[in-house]
Amino acid sequence: MMDSNKMAINLALFGMTQSGKSSAGNILLGSTDFHSSFAPCSVTKDCSLGRSCHLNGFIRRAGQEISLQVQVLDTPGYPHSRLSEEHVKQEIKEALAHHFGQEGLHLALLVQRADLPLCGQEASSPVWMIQELLGHAWKNYTAIVFTHAEKIEEAGFSEDEYLHKASDTLLTLLNSIQGRCIFQYKKGNSLNAQRVKILERIMEFIKENGYQVLTFK
Repeated sequence: MMDSNKMAINLALFGMTQSGKSSAGNILLGSTDFHSSFAPCSVTKDCSLGRSCHLNGFIRRAGQEISLQVQVLDTPGYPHSRLSEEHVKQEIKEALAHHFGQEGLHLALLVQRADLPLCGQEASSPVWMIQELLGHAWKNYTAIVFTHAEKIEEAGFSEDEYLHKASDTLLTLLNSIQGRCIFQYKKGNSLNAQRVKILERIMEFIKENGYQVLTFK
């Protein structure tokens, strides 16, 4: 959604329980809209939409400064400790149609812990969920957010080395989505600086897509 000097981008978070979805959403929004905590079970049970304040002069188009607003849909993790697959799928489907039915979705963000390998049927469940809900064009509207990326540095790897040593499942997924990925660190960066860096990367992906969106009915 955009007028002469304002633009809103619509993002949806997907991922397994305790992957850090809600925390990633809060960084994107620059707020604490989404409840985020460590727990031995799934924390998020319902979809919720958060909206950021306008970031003035965040991007330039045609020589004009444009303020950016970020809208983020947080979703229940899957597999969920209390909710069935069908319940989670229906909850997200209805939320996508309600919040982004007309304005459209710019990007689905698959939130994946960097310190947990993406392999096996359970770990791939959020990917299948994205494919089913977004349809055949999902590959063009999906990026991965690696949370806990500081674990990569602690292990002595660079980001490129980490990706090079990734599981075949993750490499296949990255190839499918044209390598779109973002690393989110807990240490060494202020939250604001990290937020700006992540949003700049997201805007690169959206620009590559020609600012197109996926709509839902």
